[in-house]
Amino acid sequence: MSETEIETFDATAVNSARVRQPLYAARKKIFPKRAEGSFRRFKWIVMLITLGIYYLTPWLRWNRGPYAPDQGVLIDLANRRFYFFPIEIWPQEFYFVAGLLIMAGFGLFLVTSTVGRAWCGYTCPQTVWVDLFLVVERAVEGDRNARIKLDAAPWSVGKLFKRVTKHLIWLIIAVLTGGAWIFYFADAPTLLRNLATGQAAPVAYITVAILTGTTYVFGGLMREQVCTYMCPWPRIQAAMLDENSLTVTYNDWRGEPRSRHAKKTAAEGQLVGDCVDCNACVAVCPMGIDIRDGQQLECITCALCIDACDSVMDKIGRERGLISYATLAEYQSNMALATAGGTSAINPTRVHDASGKLSDKVATFHIKKLLRPRTLIYFAAWSLVGLGLIYALLTRERLQVNVLADRNPQFVVLSDGSIRNGYTVKLLNMIPEPRNITVTLEGLPGGEMSVVGMEHAPERSFVVEVEPDKLKTLKVFVRQPRENIAGQTQHFSFVVEDKAGSDTDRYHATFDAPEMSK
Repeated sequence: MSETEIETFDATAVNSARVRQPLYAARKKIFPKRAEGSFRRFKWIVMLITLGIYYLTPWLRWNRGPYAPDQGVLIDLANRRFYFFPIEIWPQEFYFVAGLLIMAGFGLFLVTSTVGRAWCGYTCPQTVWVDLFLVVERAVEGDRNARIKLDAAPWSVGKLFKRVTKHLIWLIIAVLTGGAWIFYFADAPTLLRNLATGQAAPVAYITVAILTGTTYVFGGLMREQVCTYMCPWPRIQAAMLDENSLTVTYNDWRGEPRSRHAKKTAAEGQLVGDCVDCNACVAVCPMGIDIRDGQQLECITCALCIDACDSVMDKIGRERGLISYATLAEYQSNMALATAGGTSAINPTRVHDASGKLSDKVATFHIKKLLRPRTLIYFAAWSLVGLGLIYALLTRERLQVNVLADRNPQFVVLSDGSIRNGYTVKLLNMIPEPRNITVTLEGLPGGEMSVVGMEHAPERSFVVEVEPDKLKTLKVFVRQPRENIAGQTQHFSFVVEDKAGSDTDRYHATFDAPEMSK
């Protein structure tokens, strides 16, 4: 293919690493060109999966029986429950949520130290929704050149129609985004019906309005400014990277010096690199940077510049990888090979043979470099937290008892001389089924229990029904004959057990008595 067939772009980096930007600057519009290639296809797949999970999850059903909601994922604030398919989390089990957040942190550290800002480039909600908004923008206004011309053109009926259509679709997406979020906090079909008929709670409409506004502004209007100015992660990620972390890199040891007429210049005996200065990498960048300027805070490592550059290399018959995922160690090794001739030129030894192929003296990245102390430590910490959560989840008790002893008075002396203590006993049934719970007195010789509101003779155990997913509070009096009193303070236990299952729990309590004369 001749050089005249290579499309060049009049693209200048909006965010340039070579120019110090003011702290506050007006936004310069970016019109990213649609890229084609493996990384772009991967981003499409990730976008479809993440959006599908977000929008569809509240509509998934999970049968928990007649006493619990059947929504697969539900944050039930009214009843203080979190349902995740077969898992039910109570407020006192919030450590599970804290553990998941810790795992997310270690996972982010692991991914960043291994493959750079892959989270930012592929799965960050800001990236996903900006991609979705860009799909709408291209469908309505056309690709890069068409959008630039439309933006510069005077207002007309056609321009007004396209702009209104684009922003209207953006608003619809934003409303759907806000609406999908509130479905996680109530039964989705019921809430949707109430929203449509105006019967939903005011907080539902307020939440939808707020999320509609933030989605529209962040995804449609601010875009890359959210990543550059609002997100703290670009400033933190440097601490996570080292010389063996993969990042999107322009291999200037191979691309420099640049020339838009590489064949003609080479025929004249001048040294040239592979970069034909077509600016395709700048044209596709959603952050408006030139990766050839080196690593930059704004780069989210989406790798679209790799796709753009590879397509140009294919057209001119050069090997792919002029822009690639590479480590600092690999880059420095290649620079050392490229400058081995002792000359100051960047690329003195990287000439092409007759077939246009590069020589074999190129340092390559090996997967074993991923298995280094830092990544192993992050992975070990991530795994330990995950295994700990799984163990806690599998071994947790779904029946709990809590006891509060009366303090005024601490004890009562009955007419027959026996001593009575009062206790507030709370039985917590943490499954969505009713259960008959047996409460037994363990220890305290001669002691007997009676329950306010239950007609039965004092005894050492009793059975009470506890409703599904409910807390039952009982007023229990424990009496001990005077002759069995063994001191002013005696220790005993309330033991609760579900006879139909295997759940059991106990609470260690104390029995107070007056000082007995000898």
